[in-house]
Amino acid sequence: MFMSRKPIDMPKTSEALPGRAQPIPTASKHFVNGRALKGPYPEGFERAMFGLGCFWGAERKFWELDDRIHVTAAGYAGGITPNPTYEEVCTGRTGHNEVVLVIYDPKTISYGALLKTFWESHDPTQGMRQGNDVGTQYRSGIYAFNARQRKVAEESKAMYDRELQKKGFRAVTTEILDAAEFYFAEEYHQQYLARNPFGYCGLGGTGVSCPIGTGVRAAQGA
Repeated sequence: MFMSRKPIDMPKTSEALPGRAQPIPTASKHFVNGRALKGPYPEGFERAMFGLGCFWGAERKFWELDDRIHVTAAGYAGGITPNPTYEEVCTGRTGHNEVVLVIYDPKTISYGALLKTFWESHDPTQGMRQGNDVGTQYRSGIYAFNARQRKVAEESKAMYDRELQKKGFRAVTTEILDAAEFYFAEEYHQQYLARNPFGYCGLGGTGVSCPIGTGVRAAQGA
């Protein structure tokens, strides 16, 4: 991960690696809380998916929200190649982003609270990079599972973009798309920083607070 530089242009379908028909092996249980990584998940729980740089540090940001989060998983999404491996994603020829899948109980934590963690945990103005990690797999992205999530995500992006530009940052480059298929990453990537407490984490926030959940409306100024 450290000082990793990859292509910064998304591949065309004709350039993408072929992948495989079957999922790659991964962990069966969450290393931190012991819950089933692939489910089944409790009835009424919802999914969220975010890309904010290296998924080692990104995943930790969400499991640290404690029991309000049922399970987190590192994986790949937003690309072309089916069931990619980490090595394939790293070539830049799958189109995938390193993402975190979050399974949460909407009765105890809101999607807006997850978005606040997302925005404040990285710099969403950097395009195809996050700190020293450069490449399409490190882009900032929100992948919505329904129209409600997409609406809240778009509103939060507008809010945070204004706050950042007040502080002299460039415009937010975060992509907001409907969630494509999520592919679980290899077992050693799952909850990596719990397995390796001194492992690399290239994430760094901007220091600017996101006003979501504070009563600020997206269509109005702060």
